[in-house]
Amino acid sequence: MSGILQVIDLGRRDYHAVLGLQRELRLERLDGRRPHDLLLLVEHPPTYTLGRGTRESSLPIAPELLRRRGAEVVEIERGGDVTWHGPGQLVGYPIIDLNRHRPDLHWYLRALERSLIAALARLDIEAGVEPGKTGVWTQGRKIASIGIHVKQWVTLHGFALNVHSDLSWFDAIVPCGLAGVTMTSVAAETSASDPSSLWEPTRLAVIDSLATEFGLVPSSSAMVDRAT
Repeated sequence: MSGILQVIDLGRRDYHAVLGLQRELRLERLDGRRPHDLLLLVEHPPTYTLGRGTRESSLPIAPELLRRRGAEVVEIERGGDVTWHGPGQLVGYPIIDLNRHRPDLHWYLRALERSLIAALARLDIEAGVEPGKTGVWTQGRKIASIGIHVKQWVTLHGFALNVHSDLSWFDAIVPCGLAGVTMTSVAAETSASDPSSLWEPTRLAVIDSLATEFGLVPSSSAMVDRAT
């Protein structure tokens, strides 16, 4: 019998609050208070996050100047370099006990990539991976970033899929430390007349594809009140 993927939609939430929520839920998943794997879906206000692999060259603009432009700048424990989160971007934080699947970090990264590629295929976007790089790409342009952290084989952080984001926010950084990378979005790749209409079909495609990849059945849950 398949397990359950508990899907929690948080709407638009502050990055710090959702980071704290992830950490709480990870502990609950680890000690059995949360019997099912979870997927938090959220849209953040403008936020630059600096993973453990962030290099000085990835930040041509000083953090204090980025803050003056209206963005948060947060150093976090996930792997990878700098990236941006913000309106129009679907951010997913799977809290998955890999002991119940496969305790293998490389496998987990590839599983997230496969999930997003499958979701984009449902939206008629042909996507794939680039050799030696993490994330999901279409026609040489990066459409989704992935940065994870695993503690006692329960996952934190996750992926960010550009749906109808203002991609100019990426111009202030070297996204994921990849010089010359071009960022794109679902809206840019489909030339939708109403980009905001892409949000719901993208959300549903991501939920279904990720659940399928991990052999789980998605089940929506009420919003977690602690994410304030």
